[in-house]
Amino acid sequence: MTDLRKTVERFWATAEAREWDAFAETLAEDVTYTLPQTRERISGRERYVRFNREYPGDWHLRIERIVAEPGQVVTWAHFTVGLEEMYAISFFTGDGSGRISAITATRR
Repeated sequence: MTDLRKTVERFWATAEAREWDAFAETLAEDVTYTLPQTRERISGRERYVRFNREYPGDWHLRIERIVAEPGQVVTWAHFTVGLEEMYAISFFTGDGSGRISAITATRR
């Protein structure tokens, strides 16, 4: 099994760099992204990549902490969108090929 922590690190690095093809490679075809606070759910690699690519504003991120165990990774990230700052905790689950199959995120 591929190291999911490395996949998640690449996920965030390629998101920040806006390298959408490389970002997509970190995701399983049937990835699901869930935001429980707003009850949003995005299913599928193509839709999730488009969601990130088209997210409005000049956003940037910095990873504050990563906690990993086999098959699961949690990240705490600092985001800026223009002058607005926020934090997010994201829970990642991997599939057998080392790609991200599920993401659940909370923002504050």
